[in-house]
Amino acid sequence: MTSRVPVLLSSSSVFPEPTAAAFQLAAALGYDGVEVMVWTDVVSQDAGALRGLSTHYDVPVLSVHAPCLLVTQRVWSPDPWERLRKAAELAETLGAPTVVVHPPFTWQRDYARRFTEGLAAVADRFTGLRFAVENMYPVRMAGRRFVPYVPGWDPTDTGYPSYTLDLSHCAASHSDPLEMADRMGAGLAHVHLGDGTGEGRDEHLVPGRGTQPCGELLSSLAGRAFTGAVAVEVATRGAKSRAVREADLRAALEFARQHLTAPSPVDA
Repeated sequence: MTSRVPVLLSSSSVFPEPTAAAFQLAAALGYDGVEVMVWTDVVSQDAGALRGLSTHYDVPVLSVHAPCLLVTQRVWSPDPWERLRKAAELAETLGAPTVVVHPPFTWQRDYARRFTEGLAAVADRFTGLRFAVENMYPVRMAGRRFVPYVPGWDPTDTGYPSYTLDLSHCAASHSDPLEMADRMGAGLAHVHLGDGTGEGRDEHLVPGRGTQPCGELLSSLAGRAFTGAVAVEVATRGAKSRAVREADLRAALEFARQHLTAPSPVDA
């Protein structure tokens, strides 16, 4: 591993291919590591299987995304605290320094009420990990807008020690990623790299194919004394073939590397 900001391939970026494909593609394309999205694929939940893939392809797991999605509410346990603890155990076992977590859903009342103090307690138990709370976005359905998260979609309104900045979510929430990074400050621990057009939905486009200042944000990280990783999180489910998916993931990696080495517009 070099001193450069590591660029990871999120296993969500290869969907509908399985978790194992993320390791194979990360190795083939030259990514620095993998972010494991824990979901219904049993391999994503299994430390032994993931360690085997990491060893076989010589690609480390450098972040773990806790099962926070609607489709993962029963992964490991219906208890969100248990899911978070298991994600932390998985990250610790694999040597990944970061766990990505979403703000609570509105219907998770007990979890939401204790989220800040509970997250701090889990962090105290797993002292080698950063629990990076991700910015989300309002949902628009049938012409109506609502926020399915408590206390809201923007974690900087509450304040946490560590954050994940997702640029596609910034597009969906019509928020400026650079301003959000400023609010996150030294707590900016992780970046999800994906583009969007600002149409009010989560698109996860290959960076450079939307309207977000993806390159500017990446080139600003050096001036922000950023010590985390950038995980490519793009949607390739519409790819017509493995070759097309591979080309998109290669383009995303090249974009990231190009802009991470560009001069920083932020004063160090």
